[in-house]
Amino acid sequence: MTKDLTNGHPLKIIFNFALPVFFGYLFQQFYNLVDTVIVGQFLGVDALAAVGSTGSLHFMIIGFCMGLCSGFAIPVAQKFGGADYGAMRQFVFNSWILVAVLSVVITSFAVIFCYSMLSALKTPENVIDMAYSYFVIILAGIPVIFFYNILSGIIRSVGDSKTPLYFLIMSAILNIFLDLLFIAVFKWGIPGAALATVISQGVSGILCFFYMKAKFEILRLRPEDKKVSWRRMQNLLGIGVPMGLQYSITAIGSVILQWSVNMLGSVAVASMVAAQKISIFFSTPFDALGTTMATYSGQNVGAKKIGRLNSGLFWGCGIGAVYSVCAFVVLYFFSPFLTMFFLNSGESPETVSVIIENVHFALCANGSTYVLLTLVNCVRFMIQGMGFSRIAIFAGLAELVGRAFIAIVFVPVWGFKGACLASPLAWVLADSFLIPAYFACRKKLVTIFGKGE
Repeated sequence: MTKDLTNGHPLKIIFNFALPVFFGYLFQQFYNLVDTVIVGQFLGVDALAAVGSTGSLHFMIIGFCMGLCSGFAIPVAQKFGGADYGAMRQFVFNSWILVAVLSVVITSFAVIFCYSMLSALKTPENVIDMAYSYFVIILAGIPVIFFYNILSGIIRSVGDSKTPLYFLIMSAILNIFLDLLFIAVFKWGIPGAALATVISQGVSGILCFFYMKAKFEILRLRPEDKKVSWRRMQNLLGIGVPMGLQYSITAIGSVILQWSVNMLGSVAVASMVAAQKISIFFSTPFDALGTTMATYSGQNVGAKKIGRLNSGLFWGCGIGAVYSVCAFVVLYFFSPFLTMFFLNSGESPETVSVIIENVHFALCANGSTYVLLTLVNCVRFMIQGMGFSRIAIFAGLAELVGRAFIAIVFVPVWGFKGACLASPLAWVLADSFLIPAYFACRKKLVTIFGKGE
C-alpha cells in the first residue's frame, strides 16, 4: 500500500503520484464550488456575495490548519524514506496529540471572534448576517478539517495518493446531495450549505481513519510508539507552524484585498467570488504538484538522495507549465459560460453583463500568469519537504506585500480591474525569493549529505 518515491525516473513518479492528488483536490473543491453554485442559483446574488465575502478569512484560518497538517506529514515522509519506521510511528502519534489540542483552541477562538472579523473586513451590511450564519458553521467544523487533513497527509507521506481521492469522490457526491436537500428541500438557506460541507468532509475523514487502520500495517501503533515526546512535538511544530503561517500570511494579503473589494459593493464582491471559485478550481493541479513535491523531496532527503531534487523540480515545473497553457486557453474562451453557473435567471441583464465582464478580465489576468504559480507551488513545497519550512514563510510575506500594494494603491483608482492584478504581482514577488532560496537550501543539504544519486 506504500510507494517509494526515491527510485525511478522523476517524471513518471511525479506524474503518477500527482494525478490522484489532483483529482482529490478537484473533488475537494466541490465542497465550496457546489455550495457557491447552488447558493447563487437558489438564493441570489446577495447570498452569493455573503458566501464569497468569507473567502479570504476562510483561507487564512482553514489554510493555517491545513498547512499545519501538511507540515506534520513531512517528518513522517522523511522517516519513511529513511526506513526508520519506529520513529515514523512516533511522529504519527505525537501529531495526533497536537492536532487534538490545536483543533479545540483554534475552533474556540475562531467561533468567538467570527462576527468581529467579518465586521472588521467591511463586509457589506446587506450580507453580513448571512455571511456570519455561513462562516460560523464552517469554523465550528475546524476539528473535522484537522481530522481529514492529518489522516490524508499521513497516508500520502507513505506514498499512497489514491486512497484519499476515492474517499473525497464519495464525499463530494454526498456534499452535492446534502446541498440540494438542505437548501432546495428543507429551505435552510446559507447555513444548510455550510452544514453540508462540514458533514461531507467529516465522512471523508472517518473513511480515511478506518482504511488506514485496516490496511497500513506499517502505520499501526505499537505500545512503544504511544509516548508523548516533546522533542518530536517540537520537530513537528517547527515544520508545521511555519507552513501554517505561510498560508495565513499569504491570506492576510487576500484579506486586505477583500476589504478593498468589499467597499466596491455587492456586485463587485459577487464578481470576485465567481472568479475566485473558477480560478481555484483550475488551480488544483498546482496544489497537487505542490503536495507531490513536498512528499517527493521529503522522502529523497530522508534517503539522502539529494541529487534527485533538481531533476524532480524540473519535471514538476514542466508538467505545470504545459497545464498552464491549456488552462489559459479554456478560461479565455469559456469564462462567460462558466460564470453563468453562479447566476440565477432572476438577476437583471445589466447586473449579469457587468459580472460576466468582470469575471472574464479576472480569469484572463490570472490564467495568463499560471506559469508563475507553477513555480510558486513547486519550489515552495520542495523547500518545505527538504526541511526548510521557515524559509518558505518569506515567500508568503512577499505575496502579502504584493496583494496589499494592489489593494491600497490600485483598487481605489482602477476599481475591480485593479484588484485582478493582485495575484500575478504576488506570484512574481514570491518567485523572486523562492528560486534562489531553493538553490541555497539544496547546497546546504549537499554539504551535509553529499549528492547521493
